[in-house]
Amino acid sequence: MNEELAITIGRIARAAREEQGLTQTEVGPRVGLLSTVYSRLERGKMLPSVPTLYRLCTELRVSPEDMLGLTALVRGRKGQRPRARADEVPALRRLLYLARKLDAEKLEALLHVAAVLTR
Repeated sequence: MNEELAITIGRIARAAREEQGLTQTEVGPRVGLLSTVYSRLERGKMLPSVPTLYRLCTELRVSPEDMLGLTALVRGRKGQRPRARADEVPALRRLLYLARKLDAEKLEALLHVAAVLTR
């Protein structure tokens, strides 16, 4: 097994999953893996088969090039995605993920609530 590749795929899969606000338990079955097996994949302890890699890229909306660490987006440090900025805490990323799903009226209401909370 190519350990560096397994670690790259695992880290990118985890980052993509977290960006979408999904759990390992949700993603595992979608890509045809038990959640315990999917956890091993994210920890870089295994390489996915080609069909599983395809489903993983499809479900997490990551190109195969990104997933394999071949693009400039993920080449920052040995195939890893660039680290999140210090001000991008997980809760903020989750809020952004959820806000992107809102229609214009609900987004405006969320902006109003955020403005009131910051006073």
